[in-house]
Amino acid sequence: MKSLRAPPRLEPRRTGNALIVAAMLLSLCILSLIKARYCSAPYAKLRSLAEIESIEVPESAAAKSWGAALPEDEDDEGDVATPPKIVAEETVTVISKPICSETSKRSNVCRAEGDARLRGSSRTIFLHPSLTDREWKIKPYCRKHDGPAMKNIEEWTLKPLASNEPPPRCTVHHKVPALVFSIGGFTGNLFHDFTDVIVPLFISSYQFHGEVQFVVSENKPWWVSKFISILNQLSNYDIIDADDDDPDAVRCFPRVIVGLSFHKELGVDPSKTATGYCMVEFKAMLRKAYGLERPTAAPWADQRDAKRKPRLLIISRRKTRAFLNERGMADMAMSLGFDVRVSEPDNTTDLAKFARLVNSADVMIGVHGAGLTNMVFLPAGAVLIQVVPMGGLDWVARDTFKKPSSDMQLKYMDYHIKADESSLSDQYPKNHPVLKDPDSIQKQGWYTTSKIYLENQNVKPHLRRLRNTLLEALRHLPHGRKEA
Repeated sequence: MKSLRAPPRLEPRRTGNALIVAAMLLSLCILSLIKARYCSAPYAKLRSLAEIESIEVPESAAAKSWGAALPEDEDDEGDVATPPKIVAEETVTVISKPICSETSKRSNVCRAEGDARLRGSSRTIFLHPSLTDREWKIKPYCRKHDGPAMKNIEEWTLKPLASNEPPPRCTVHHKVPALVFSIGGFTGNLFHDFTDVIVPLFISSYQFHGEVQFVVSENKPWWVSKFISILNQLSNYDIIDADDDDPDAVRCFPRVIVGLSFHKELGVDPSKTATGYCMVEFKAMLRKAYGLERPTAAPWADQRDAKRKPRLLIISRRKTRAFLNERGMADMAMSLGFDVRVSEPDNTTDLAKFARLVNSADVMIGVHGAGLTNMVFLPAGAVLIQVVPMGGLDWVARDTFKKPSSDMQLKYMDYHIKADESSLSDQYPKNHPVLKDPDSIQKQGWYTTSKIYLENQNVKPHLRRLRNTLLEALRHLPHGRKEA
């Protein structure tokens, strides 16, 4: 009985196994067809890119032009044979890599290394297709968040060379990198001259030790003339004015940087610089540019200078935020033993001459404003006193001059104007919000705040209270002049 039942159970088992084998063979055939159809497509696309590159630049020339752009570890592996598949994948990676980036909330920078062809008249830079496969646009001025400042800054375009057209012919060959930036925006105000252009220019160019070519747009010849001593410290070459360049000129560079890096107001973050340089090197550069003799506020070895009185420089203003009792301030300071100088810098001031005056000071005092930017010329160990107008402007005073002072190795002090020291007390009733509740005015926006507290206010510090501030400043001087 058992032997008769056995065959019916074995027959379905064999049939099932046959079906499984047939299904597996069918699956393998389908997968092979899919692989043959789809997996070869990317390599066909990569071959066409290689053909484009061979048309644009001979293989030997391409290796010479673009080899410097590779990271060091890739250069080290240059003699190692690489399978074609891996080379193709690396080519795609280079093409898709962004060449422009945000270096801070205030600045964008574009960088490219290779055969860059710059046409200043059209604000265009042509790049080899191996560097980028798309256009990039940038306004090279460090206030990208500020609409009014950027309104008149023209865009520069970085674009790949067309594969089916010959590249524009080089009319001038440069052996050093190009650094492209604008001197439009708010330049003409000393604070913005330094925080928007000169300090970022130092950050971006100091690493080249003069071997960099400046290309400027929105050029102001008077501005270049004013700061030429600084510009000559950072570049060994005459500035190229993109606005006035020959329309047919195509300048070829081995490397191009468009835009300046911004770190902070009047400051350098050494952790973000190429070799760790900071404001100490910036101030040393300024001393060399203008022949400033005092690196520190300590007296010189000359015994005659040791007997010199400490010098107080009062930054004067005439149009707004003026000292109404400037003469009384000077007389009181002289009674404390200061050698007092009073000066009002403006756009016509000889910057080299004024820099030497500031560098001779031990203490500098002024109402909040662009004139305090001259703190960059003070010797290390000097004291900066910022007179802060009333109106809840502490945050402005802090960000513009207080914070930068420590990196410049200066002792910072401030003197806050009270209502009875402000000319606003003569313009408004005692209980008016302008005097009693400045916060309510600030809530109306920056335009209203600046109009009232910056553009329509003069100050008259109480001499007795100011005297205490100056005595404290004397105690902070590194040579500790106790005779005052």
